Amino acid sequence: MSFEGHEIRCVRRSLLLEALAAELPNGTIRYSSKVVSIEDSGYFKKVHLSDGTTIKTKVLIGCDGVNSVVANWLGFKKPVSTGRSAFRGYADFKTGHGFKPEFRQFMGKGVRSGFLPCDDYHVYWFLTWFPTSQEEELEENPVKIKQIVLNELNDAPDDMKTVIENTPPDGFVSSQPLKYRHPCDLLWGNISKGNVCIAGDALHPMTPDIGQGGCAALEDGVVLSRCLAEALLKSAGKEFKNGAFEEDDDYKRIELALNKYAKERRWRSFDLITTSYMVGFIQQSNGKIISFFRDKLLSAFLSALLLTKAGFDCGKL
Repeated sequence: MSFEGHEIRCVRRSLLLEALAAELPNGTIRYSSKVVSIEDSGYFKKVHLSDGTTIKTKVLIGCDGVNSVVANWLGFKKPVSTGRSAFRGYADFKTGHGFKPEFRQFMGKGVRSGFLPCDDYHVYWFLTWFPTSQEEELEENPVKIKQIVLNELNDAPDDMKTVIENTPPDGFVSSQPLKYRHPCDLLWGNISKGNVCIAGDALHPMTPDIGQGGCAALEDGVVLSRCLAEALLKSAGKEFKNGAFEEDDDYKRIELALNKYAKERRWRSFDLITTSYMVGFIQQSNGKIISFFRDKLLSAFLSALLLTKAGFDCGKL
């Protein structure tokens, strides 16, 4: 679909991950390998996994999510809760949904929902709300999830309810508290230290209100690859006594590369986290004054803001 000259596509996360994984050599990805601790080992780092395995690495890039062990090792505090939670899912219309290729969003009474067609048969949807203490302890039961979502959408248009009704049991993603890293932590924290850095949700956990979490992670990958490539190419072929590469020289080059990456991504991450939080606060607010300004004055501004953040150019590899 197109919006003010911008092409917009809805891609299922699983398909994107499969496509990215397919570009890597077999055995590159090690699944079910939770990081337990990190240990210094000269110019290397030893990563201890929950299955007892230890990996020795020259560069450690922590992409281990919101509750990152690597981020904790670098000194970051745990992300904080916004008080909101979110359900997401994919509806499957066997005979076609008939919706126009457009993003539709609904707000009111502290609840925000919306949906976006992926193709002629599948529709992505979301719901964010302020859960009660009982709802925060939900089991991963699709039947209960569906009922709660429909209850929260009591005042939503019929199209939104139809999307939920056509979501299969395996199409629901369980409730997740929405967390974010405090922007000030990014300004003063160590995004990198020595030969260790963080990226993705480990670096910039944010609310989903501007749809830039996954996109920012891809940007991280481009910038990090570029910085490391520049450093390692300079040291490639540089030999010392006995034909061995000088580990100290490599370590310093890697450290400089990660510092460059951290400097480049710090303000971008700060901007995205802050903007996402404020957009979510405004769009989901139930206060009369904020609701009035949001509905009457800020709609066009917020739409333009989303496109501006999505149009960021992180450069080429």
